[in-house]
Amino acid sequence: MNLDTIRARIDGLDEELVRLLNERIRAAMEIGRLKQENGGEIYVPAREKAVLDRVVGLNMGPLKNESIRAIYREIMSAALALEHHVKIAYLGPQATFTHQAARSRFGGSVTYEACQTIRDVFTQVQKKQADYGVVPIENSTEGAVTHTLDEFIDTPLKICAEIYLPISHHLMAAGPRERIKVLYSNPQVFGQCRQWLHENMSDADLVSVSSTARAAEMASKEERSGALASDLAAELYGLTVLNRDIQDRGGNATRFLVVGKSYAEPSGDDKTSLFFGVQHKAGALCAALDVLRRYNLNMTKIESRPSRTRQWEYFFFVDVEGHVSDERVQQALDGVREHCATLTVLGSYPKAVSGEASS
Repeated sequence: MNLDTIRARIDGLDEELVRLLNERIRAAMEIGRLKQENGGEIYVPAREKAVLDRVVGLNMGPLKNESIRAIYREIMSAALALEHHVKIAYLGPQATFTHQAARSRFGGSVTYEACQTIRDVFTQVQKKQADYGVVPIENSTEGAVTHTLDEFIDTPLKICAEIYLPISHHLMAAGPRERIKVLYSNPQVFGQCRQWLHENMSDADLVSVSSTARAAEMASKEERSGALASDLAAELYGLTVLNRDIQDRGGNATRFLVVGKSYAEPSGDDKTSLFFGVQHKAGALCAALDVLRRYNLNMTKIESRPSRTRQWEYFFFVDVEGHVSDERVQQALDGVREHCATLTVLGSYPKAVSGEASS
């Protein structure tokens, strides 16, 4: 076939694709109408996971599976935006890793609202000024984000999804590296790049700011300064990336949570998050955790946080595999409660795969 013949074939395929895409969107809008009439959630992570897994299973190439996921992410984002004016609150400003994580889950068609603090994200969702919020919960190098854990103690919001975002940090500035005297970034980023900074930028003053995007913004306005941030931040603020991937360890990833007002439906491959305070007696924590062992519930995370009302008492945040609607999980939680002064299920949601933000 000659070039014109191939182009004509592509034109015909494009016509069919546009027709089918609009047909799919109309079907999705009908589902959205039914959900609103019945008071259902507009965002259903279990269904999202099922669709993505199914289309990847249908893929015979040459498109890569991650390309299929990215395409369908945007298709579903467009449908969601037409079903309902969806607003997502996130820890801002623009170009933070939290912003990237939110976009990797909800796509480019919904509305995003940058918040100054993690508490502001929770407040936006609680006051119904946003439909969902996205907040960081832990980094594979630096550990838990304690501000997020503390917010869960006092909030009625539920975790309805999780996102894993691979993290790469780059040195950027408006000028050459040798002129940099001040470096801006988030404190966790400095921790993740500690060795590289010691070996390559030991003379620079490290100044902590609220986010990597804020760091890039400040570096763009001040001479003899630089930032540790992402490609998106460099693009947004007109900086040159001087050194790429300067984090000390490969495989660095941050886990984010999507918070809303309801538990997610079971997907068949789920995780449940809870926090509890044990009774103040010897062996209480061990006894509570032993219940999970007896019911063969795999615990994937445990963190402790001090009580803000009683000195030297602690809350424990735990993730286990399974959905709160599973009979085995319900029985295990009933057993754990016998050893707790308080226990709250924070959410059940589909498990994401570390390193795959679109899972």
